[in-house]
Amino acid sequence: MQGTTYPDLPSERAQHVLRVLVEKYIRDGEPVGSRTLSRGTGLDLSPASIRNVMSDLEELGFIAAPHTSAGRVPTDLGYRFFVDTLLQLQPPDAREIRSIEQELRQYADDPEVLLEQASNMLSKITRLAGVVTVPKQPQAALRQIEFMALSDRRVLAILVVNDREVQNRILHLDRSFSADELKAAANYLNDKFAGRDLGTVRKQLIDDLQRTRESVNQMMLDAIEIARMAFEEPSRPRAEYIMAGQTNLMEFRELSDVDKLRRLFDAFSRQRDLLHILDRCLSAEGVQLFIGKESGYSVLDDCSVVTSPYSLDNDVVGVLGVIGPTRMAYDRIIPIVDVTARLLGLSLKPRN
Repeated sequence: MQGTTYPDLPSERAQHVLRVLVEKYIRDGEPVGSRTLSRGTGLDLSPASIRNVMSDLEELGFIAAPHTSAGRVPTDLGYRFFVDTLLQLQPPDAREIRSIEQELRQYADDPEVLLEQASNMLSKITRLAGVVTVPKQPQAALRQIEFMALSDRRVLAILVVNDREVQNRILHLDRSFSADELKAAANYLNDKFAGRDLGTVRKQLIDDLQRTRESVNQMMLDAIEIARMAFEEPSRPRAEYIMAGQTNLMEFRELSDVDKLRRLFDAFSRQRDLLHILDRCLSAEGVQLFIGKESGYSVLDDCSVVTSPYSLDNDVVGVLGVIGPTRMAYDRIIPIVDVTARLLGLSLKPRN
């Protein structure tokens, strides 16, 4: 987790008061007053003494008074000090870990469904929004392509990429093509582009169409056009991350303002800002935590983001985490995110 430079550290007694205040606010969601703390700190202090301690904590920037309330709530700095210094983590027990592992293992044969399930499960366990980034696709190199005529002027393009991955694409053409024409198109591609990455092949085909239109016969033009269609990028862009449980955030009073929720959900749908935060965690080790304004994005000022990278064969391939209000149960959520990330990496390994 991130290191933070603190102002003058509070006394041991003030730290104790801060810990109880943060825990109570996380639990109840109400500003905490001195009388409440005098009954719950375990210290033999009067409400007046507690007020003095709270005044010190407020002056140091660890707590603040919301509006005109007599109670106090933690600031981002107060949460950060609590997490870094005072928090006692509550890891899931063996039964919970086994349940998470079994749930993920059910989908180990389908990585896309597995990632979706990991996001759903995190959301369900934490009652927050779960998010899992999709591993970046390795560069795909063409090994071989074949075309097969179907009915209604359709052609099946069969691409073999990298070592053994097979991709099937159905092309809708303007006219029917004979087996010889389709064979000529396949031979052209295999002779000229075998071993090159698909992006390069796509660009080269477009260039060939523009450059050779005047100098080649119609059959070759048709072959290039068929090939170009086979290498078109999908019309729907590939999602960068999978998210679940966004509506859980509506249950928290501090996030339930309609305008605030609209901006938050809009940021989730755009993906860019959140993806930037998640990408920053790819090169970090272990659990990362952004509290409130630490994220650098105003739309997340009232939220915390807890993430952990997940790995395949010791290589980090993605990030998993949760998003919720700054008033979240960090003692429980941090270990859940950490354990789930490790178990997701294990579930991605092919079973022999």
